[in-house]
Amino acid sequence: MRSTIKNVGLEFPISEITINLAPADIKKEGAIYDLPILISIMKASEQLININLNDSVFLGELTLNGEIKAVKGILPMLAKAKELKISNAFIPKQNEAEGSVITDINVYPVDNIENLILHLVGERALPKAVFRDIPQRSIYEALDFNQVKGQYFPKRALEIAAAGGHNVIMIGPPGSGKSMLAKRLPTILPDLSLAEAIETSKIYSISGLLPINTSLIKARPFRSVHHTISPAGLSGGGSIPRPGEISLAHNGVLFLDELPEFQRASMEVLRQPMEDREVTISRVNGTLNYPCSFMLIAAMNPCPCGYHGHPTKRCICPPGAVQKYLSKVSGPLLDRIDLQVEVLPVDFEKLSNYHLAESSADIKKRVNNARQIQLERYREYNDVHCNALLTPDLLKKCCVLSKNAQDLLKKAFEDLNLSARAFDRILKVSRTIADLAQSEDIKSSHIAEAIQYRSLEQLKFAN
Repeated sequence: MRSTIKNVGLEFPISEITINLAPADIKKEGAIYDLPILISIMKASEQLININLNDSVFLGELTLNGEIKAVKGILPMLAKAKELKISNAFIPKQNEAEGSVITDINVYPVDNIENLILHLVGERALPKAVFRDIPQRSIYEALDFNQVKGQYFPKRALEIAAAGGHNVIMIGPPGSGKSMLAKRLPTILPDLSLAEAIETSKIYSISGLLPINTSLIKARPFRSVHHTISPAGLSGGGSIPRPGEISLAHNGVLFLDELPEFQRASMEVLRQPMEDREVTISRVNGTLNYPCSFMLIAAMNPCPCGYHGHPTKRCICPPGAVQKYLSKVSGPLLDRIDLQVEVLPVDFEKLSNYHLAESSADIKKRVNNARQIQLERYREYNDVHCNALLTPDLLKKCCVLSKNAQDLLKKAFEDLNLSARAFDRILKVSRTIADLAQSEDIKSSHIAEAIQYRSLEQLKFAN
């Protein structure tokens, strides 16, 4: 700080200086305090006279020559400043795009100390940040469902998942297209609303993953996680907790390929966040809550060699290996997955057919129509915007079954030995299927289709 002040031509006070970073029980880290400390020294040494800074906030890292560098977390900090009714915010020039998102507060991007001082003393005013909604190139534009040959059943399942916000697990041999299907799911999801974009961008801002000159993240996140990830990598952590992959997938998709290869602890850490849509990270220095309302898409082989149940290739796994492999995925986790889909190999006739299948744009129209029905149905409930988020009370109200549908569900419940949670999942999925068909009532055909997506129950996944 002494070097910076001298290098920009200001006077460093010759006295003992004590800087109090209160509250003391919260650990401080990072260079974000550089700029406010410098301004405090200038104010305390009476180099900034008759200037009221009580309604201003200063954020930024300093270099030795007085430049103000970008820092993490500008967007959520400015949102909090607005909540505290602070009038002015001075932020690094490199953070201008994300800072401009927050309205009703004067946000001034600054590139160096000299320009900031000239503004504060009234000699040269800084321009305010102006929000520019710059069109972003879609990161999914090269992906489309029309590139997927065959696989009608899995594509239908992903359409239902997108329409209702449901979790999906796909099981099939290597090369059957599980990853290909999963990567195309974001192309049929509804566009982010402004509120969702701001919430998602806050998480990426805190993590330092918001690209420079990007105001908001416009595309739904797709986080593909390797099976070597630790539980803390998924849920978040550190001495000062940072968002994990489940929070980075907020309002988007979390893809876990080769699910049985993940550590048991890593898989189990998903259970509570999938229910509560937020994750709580507790450390000695405090407890933080991060949002994590994501769609889980998992993929796995049916056995260690990958060919159990394959129509043409023989499984070479020893006796008991298949059940041992499948039991790596716990029953409680499987219960929280709404749609369980078998992905079979595509035959030569379909692969050699060069006619394009149905496009993502066409599927997305049906998904948007179904989501609009749900938004209208749940408009009075702030925390519910899709069928996957239905509460027990709303489930009773919105998923009333006819006698035939109820009898069909009862038989499936008894034959498949379903849990109470699986029962609720079938009701939610059938509600989504009815919405896609633009049917107000849940019919027996909708229940029948929803039951098909619990086929993996028959594999008897062990706890």
